[in-house]
Amino acid sequence: MQSERARALTRRWLDEWPRAAAASARDADGCHPRHTFFYPAEEYDADCVAMLAELTAAGWGEVEVHLHHRHDTAAGLAARLTAFRDTLRARHGLLGSDAAGRARYAFIHGNWALCNSRPDGDWCGVNEELGVLQSTGCYADFTFPSAPSPTQPRTVNALYRAVDRPGRARGADRGKPMRADGGGARAGLPILQGPLALDWVRRKAGVLPRLDTGELSGVNPPSPRRAGLWSDLRIGVRGRPDWAFVKLFTHGCVPANAEVLLGAPLRDLYARLAEWGVSDERPRVHFASAREFYNIARAAEDGCPGDPGAYRDYEIGRPVAQAGYPHEASASVVKLFPREVRA
Repeated sequence: MQSERARALTRRWLDEWPRAAAASARDADGCHPRHTFFYPAEEYDADCVAMLAELTAAGWGEVEVHLHHRHDTAAGLAARLTAFRDTLRARHGLLGSDAAGRARYAFIHGNWALCNSRPDGDWCGVNEELGVLQSTGCYADFTFPSAPSPTQPRTVNALYRAVDRPGRARGADRGKPMRADGGGARAGLPILQGPLALDWVRRKAGVLPRLDTGELSGVNPPSPRRAGLWSDLRIGVRGRPDWAFVKLFTHGCVPANAEVLLGAPLRDLYARLAEWGVSDERPRVHFASAREFYNIARAAEDGCPGDPGAYRDYEIGRPVAQAGYPHEASASVVKLFPREVRA
């Protein structure tokens, strides 16, 4: 019954997302909105992933790795990630590739417990998780923010590189900011965070501000006002203030959320964002998948000039299933959209 429900929800995305994305406004590069599906490895269903592979092959989406695990070991985690990575690539033609042709993936940790970050040690068990991720081909983590969960790192509203603290949990708490140094040290796994803002309009009990974590859902629908909160944080690579990034997230197969993501609320937001790009006083907007977000951030680190939209495939190439699909016609699914801010 659970598999049947999952397939029905995925079928809805397969049927409705192309129409919703095609009906949305295009960005500064002429691209439609793009969504990244972080698929839970422990719930792998070949039929569901095959449907997402159809979206990917047609240029409507990309698939990355999500995982819920508990009481795990480093060896067990590595085996699980490797097996799922290889299944996505060999069976479905998914995941991007590096210059050597190796499958690479982005990651979101279930229950936000990256590096065993829950105080009770549940929903992970692996302190040295960052190293395991890198050794199995992960190019970046997209888990955070997680506030008000205690798993929230001490570092907020940043793009940074973190390393494990051997024998200790919470390796992602702190790290070195990604910097536009044109080729400096690149140690650590990139932690690409979304916005964590105080919303003084939607107050709790009319007094305390609510936290805005970039969630798009039935109870937290998108709005131009929220987009202003996100963009004002100016999350980005140090030394490149003209490129700012906004990473959004959702649980897309929750029916109440799907109504927002596949309906008018998200289309209206995209339309307003696209309007920003036609004014010299507002930023140009670039919709991006998780892979493209990382590539643009890497290009910023390397000091690349010009427009960020030129670096969508900078380091990690497109999924095999999407090879040769033109960006100009693409309408992938999105969690994130970086924006260029004119100085």
